[in-house]
Amino acid sequence: MSDEIKRFYRARTDRVFLGILGGLGKYWGTDPTILRVAFMFLLVLTGVAPFGIAYLLCYFIVPLEP
Repeated sequence: MSDEIKRFYRARTDRVFLGILGGLGKYWGTDPTILRVAFMFLLVLTGVAPFGIAYLLCYFIVPLEP
């Protein structure tokens, strides 16, 4: 088994806005488009605040992909 730690980064190439969901797709090994659709649905459903704030916090916390 590899000793390499799996890290979560904001995507440089697979991005629509800030690269958070593209990076999450790479981290989880899933299609980022599915994550984007689910995120938009949850964003509208919850009235923007919780998921919008979490997305912006991730922009400041999660490093950009090397």
